[in-house]
Amino acid sequence: MKSIWSGTLSFGLVHLPVNLYSATTQKKLHFNYLRKKDLCPIKYVKVCKFTGEEVPYGDIVRGYQYQKGDYVVLEDKDFQQASVEKTETIEIVEFVKAGEIDEIYLEKPYYLEPQKQAQKAYVLLRDALKKSRKVGVARFMLRPS
Repeated sequence: MKSIWSGTLSFGLVHLPVNLYSATTQKKLHFNYLRKKDLCPIKYVKVCKFTGEEVPYGDIVRGYQYQKGDYVVLEDKDFQQASVEKTETIEIVEFVKAGEIDEIYLEKPYYLEPQKQAQKAYVLLRDALKKSRKVGVARFMLRPS
């Protein structure tokens, strides 16, 4: 399996080069909609709710309705300014007892693999966490959503 990210796991003065992998994969079926009588693929178009006319892609903007009928229009530059930069380091900011982390925060599982030069130090960290029954709370941005 190919890693989805390579960087550094860091805590205190320790920096371990690691690779990050997704621990799960999603398998979804994708269906096409077809007209029953001749299996002609169905095309979806964007249309104006008021006039029913088709709206070209270049004429479509994104907006947030803050009250009925009133919108704030957002452009690509607005989303870029709000975007968080991805990081090159997984920074462990605290070690806590494993039971202190509510599972609601565990959205998607990943696992780390130490790069060759960090294997011994990584095993020491892993074993120390297991023995102490603690986990690391880290700060990390894989990629902006």
